[in-house]
Amino acid sequence: MFKRLHEGTRDVVTLRVDGRPLAARHGETVAAALIAGGISAFRRTPTRGEPRAPYCMMGVCFDCLVTIDGVANRQACLVVVRDGMEIATGQGRRSVGP
Repeated sequence: MFKRLHEGTRDVVTLRVDGRPLAARHGETVAAALIAGGISAFRRTPTRGEPRAPYCMMGVCFDCLVTIDGVANRQACLVVVRDGMEIATGQGRRSVGP
């Protein structure tokens, strides 16, 4: 569905997303890299478990929240990729209680 413009014109960095390697382009955001890598759900809603992905791509909607290098609730559309970055998507409902 999405395609990068000018394939092969930027340096490639490697991210790990949910434990799997993903190639990304130097200078692009985490959200852009995940979308280009075919990841369509960045998190799930806490109550119904419905998938969410970037909507605005400018930091307003908070639908692109992921964990980056152990820091939860980062907006993927505002963070630029770097080599070796560890990203965890929010898959599944949260548990509450013991």
